[in-house]
Amino acid sequence: MVSRSNHTDHPEPVARFNWRARLSTALAGLVLFVGIEICPADVALLLYIFIVAIQLLSSSVLLVCAAIGKNRRRYLQQLSTLTIVLVVAVGVFIFGRMYPFAIRSEARWLAGPQHYKALVLAQPSPPNNELKHIEWDGSGFAGVANNTVYLAFDPADTLSTAAKSHRAGIFNGIPCEVLTVRRLESHWYAVLFYTDQTWGQCK
Repeated sequence: MVSRSNHTDHPEPVARFNWRARLSTALAGLVLFVGIEICPADVALLLYIFIVAIQLLSSSVLLVCAAIGKNRRRYLQQLSTLTIVLVVAVGVFIFGRMYPFAIRSEARWLAGPQHYKALVLAQPSPPNNELKHIEWDGSGFAGVANNTVYLAFDPADTLSTAAKSHRAGIFNGIPCEVLTVRRLESHWYAVLFYTDQTWGQCK
């Protein structure tokens, strides 16, 4: 009877790709960066820059360690984890800039709309049948390239057609042409103005 060779007769098997761990990493990264998207736009941008810079620096260190270190597999596994987080960060960032309402506005609204509703409804009735509104979100530095989003209350839901079209235009209750309108819920809309344009500047 031939006995099996012990573990010293064979090289250690190569670890299989742990897709569950990678999926967990991707989901954790997604939660993290969606959370960052809820922050004010300028703060979110600074957090992105900081986190991505740390990830790139760490990845460079791990590459060097993998090249000259003894435990090459461990370093490569850590590098793959960082790469997944980096890809998620870049993906969420690009998606958030291409579709500014898809993450930020929806997440902020779901997190607690009652406070924002109260602020809007407390505003005095504007002239010329304009909608009640507040400045809800924005980005830009030192007055340059400012993009402003307003939260508007539309009791007649006249903006529903504009929200469905996803196109720029002049719409009832808003004093000038705007880039796009998004429906948050019945009677409540987020309105994105053109760069360096505000509600009161185009009257």
